[in-house]
Amino acid sequence: MSDQGILLTSGTGEFEILNFGVKSNSYAINVIKVKEILQVEKIESIPNSPEAIIGMTTIRGEVINVIDLRLVLEKEKSDLSRDNMMILCEFNQMKIAFLVEKVLGIHRVGWDQVEKVTDIFKNSVIIGNIHLEETLCFLLDFEKIVMDISPEAGINESRMVDVAKLDRSAYKLVLADDSPMIRNVLNETLRKSGIEDLTFFDNGQSAYQYLDSIAERKGDDFLDEVDILITDIEMPQMDGHYLTRKIKEHKHLKKLPVLIFSSLITADLRHKGEEVGADGQLSKPQIGDLVELIDEFAKK
Repeated sequence: MSDQGILLTSGTGEFEILNFGVKSNSYAINVIKVKEILQVEKIESIPNSPEAIIGMTTIRGEVINVIDLRLVLEKEKSDLSRDNMMILCEFNQMKIAFLVEKVLGIHRVGWDQVEKVTDIFKNSVIIGNIHLEETLCFLLDFEKIVMDISPEAGINESRMVDVAKLDRSAYKLVLADDSPMIRNVLNETLRKSGIEDLTFFDNGQSAYQYLDSIAERKGDDFLDEVDILITDIEMPQMDGHYLTRKIKEHKHLKKLPVLIFSSLITADLRHKGEEVGADGQLSKPQIGDLVELIDEFAKK
């Protein structure tokens, strides 16, 4: 694999990764999360902060927390005297920098090339494995890294406090998200809101096959069995943008409301979901707003 230019079209089943090194291992992040790559200049320590937060730095007047990925991944503190790099990211409505040892390049890959992790690694920070020529590269779950350090930074049940429990037992939802943690939180919080019929999948391909099988049996009456699809973006096998495009191009399923619920919904990236026909888009911390959006589309 090699660099192939910037991927501009949404819903192609491809994405770009930034490949970087920490100690002797090769890792990757989805380029869509990356704002820029910076040389480490000055990092100020933060009193009483979690150990993995090595400190904070100022980038164009904005104070940014810095996470030491060597400590997170290898349980060893980085040596700031070395020529390290920082990857500035934006997701879950926040900006944060990750300290790495070297940046290796950008590669375009298909989501079907991302090998799912085995069950023994379900609670790890690895989304999947990618073979870059002869090197095995680990695609990381940066949201989980941040939430493990600071749980209030992401989706959690406390964000449901203002959502009233109503009779939503008639709603039939299909949800696709590769994170066991997110699936568990969605299951618990949506049930607390009164939604009982929830069918979960850990990748877009399985979700599409399930919906397509309903459409094969029911035709335009498939809405008797499902009201809304809620999907993440980053998933092995088939990502949420490609899944949404396939739904909206299906002769029957195109009528299905699709809500994208992802950490990657930002002002700069919202257009990608619009391009593939998403009916609604929310960032993952907005769990309460998700219930309101479900109400809006389920009652149509």
